[in-house]
Amino acid sequence: MAHKKRALAVTASVSAMALALSACGSSSKSSSSSATTAGSGATSATTSGATLTGACAPYSQYAGHPGTVTIFGSILAPESTSLETSWSQFEKCTGITIQYTGSNSFESQLPVEVEGGSPPDLAVIPQPGLLAEMVNTGAVKKPPAQTVANENNWPSIWKTLATVNGTFWAAPESANMKTLVWYSPQQFAANGWTVPTTWQQLMTLSAQIASSGKMKPWCGGISSGTATGWPSADWLSQIVLSDFGPTVYSNWVAGKVKFSSPQIQAAMTIVKNWMQNPAWVNGGFGGVSSIATTTFQDAGLPILKGQCAMLQQASFYEAQLPTGTTVGSAPTDQAYAFYLPPVNPSLGSNYTPIMGGGEFTTAFSSAPSVQMVQNYLSSPEWADSRIKVAPGWVSANTKVDKSLYTDPIDQLSAKYLSDPNSTFEFSADDSMPAAVENEFWKAMTAWFSGSESQSAAAAQVDAAWSSAG
Repeated sequence: MAHKKRALAVTASVSAMALALSACGSSSKSSSSSATTAGSGATSATTSGATLTGACAPYSQYAGHPGTVTIFGSILAPESTSLETSWSQFEKCTGITIQYTGSNSFESQLPVEVEGGSPPDLAVIPQPGLLAEMVNTGAVKKPPAQTVANENNWPSIWKTLATVNGTFWAAPESANMKTLVWYSPQQFAANGWTVPTTWQQLMTLSAQIASSGKMKPWCGGISSGTATGWPSADWLSQIVLSDFGPTVYSNWVAGKVKFSSPQIQAAMTIVKNWMQNPAWVNGGFGGVSSIATTTFQDAGLPILKGQCAMLQQASFYEAQLPTGTTVGSAPTDQAYAFYLPPVNPSLGSNYTPIMGGGEFTTAFSSAPSVQMVQNYLSSPEWADSRIKVAPGWVSANTKVDKSLYTDPIDQLSAKYLSDPNSTFEFSADDSMPAAVENEFWKAMTAWFSGSESQSAAAAQVDAAWSSAG
């Protein structure tokens, strides 16, 4: 989930400067009308817009409600900088100031703020499970009609993910592809290594690199504040999807297939042989247990130093690469990624499992200014604006101008995310109830640190499911 999966170690809180509406031309003419309700879960909203001119003309539909809107999320610098840049023109033209606060304790802090009666106006929630928990508190406000209408520009699965108890609550803001392996084309070319296209080839390459003595084939890190453990949860989730298919995966997410089941235990064993192999990890950091204490942001940096060859991580990892890193598939490029091939060939040569994540803009206020921000952040125009300033950021909004994807990783991600033949599933941990997700992260961390066995880790999460009902 961008989200915890993109949080940096330092909390960032940035308040956008309030800019006068007169910075863009507007006439004194204004109008207000009652919006119609569009679809289940929509709320009527009063649209009152000033007629803006010049560069501000496209923002007329959002004008007329100046004020301050607070947003809370898990996105921190450097990504939060591009996020704030993406809506700066909206602020300038509408007079709505957006105050964004990011925290790597977002998942634990948001419920506390909601329970304490002081939630943000909007929260960018990366987990459908946490979204459902917030909806069940009764504090979440239904989205305005235009936001609901904008949802039609997304594949139907995204509306399903944001639907709780039959009602649509939060428009998706972004999408990301997690089924990627980061590597250095420059390093591969120098060593004569070929990008694998099957799981067996990937394992053979790993053994080849390890036996060469030049470097460890894999590096990894799962430390991420209160969300520590999520990368290892992603590793397991991708193995389950690619080895056992979408039916077992969805039943596992729903708690119908236990962590102690033969399928999930088999998947954990594959992860153990892969990312807990002392001969294969953790290049640049230490032994297997160092994975538990290495931040996910730092995890792939040894690739650029020739200390490890590969990192399994999502498309948004690009934001963690040092400024000046060349990204692309050419033999001279320093970093790029390839599709993590599925484990089980018996599922068919055309089976292309994709695990991804995303974020959902959730409202705790129905003030007109808040609804205008909701409408804008659910629009393809905002997505276009974000793409222009944020390499490594992808939207599944079908109205997005795909020519704006000039970054190689964005192009690669968009290719798979938009492929109708791909089998897309949201990351398992993010789709589980929040209490189960938290235990999932803790259990995986304990397993990788060596303080808990594979069977004990599975039992820990199964116990959380029992408590969740």
